[in-house]
Amino acid sequence: MTTSTTIELKPTDLNAQGGIFCPSPLAGMKQWDTHPKVYLDVAKSGSAKCPYCGTVYEVHGAVSHSH
Repeated sequence: MTTSTTIELKPTDLNAQGGIFCPSPLAGMKQWDTHPKVYLDVAKSGSAKCPYCGTVYEVHGAVSHSH
């Protein structure tokens, strides 16, 4: 399964470490078993691409670096 979908995230969509897991319901993925669960560090560079499905997650807005 390969897509070229880009998901725009708010800083509040990220977990406490500044990332998100894919597959994600935020990407419209209804099944939890679409592919293996992978952690993506979005806050580090402002975006991350899932190596399994190709979904790109981009954060828009200021990300707090409290950790």
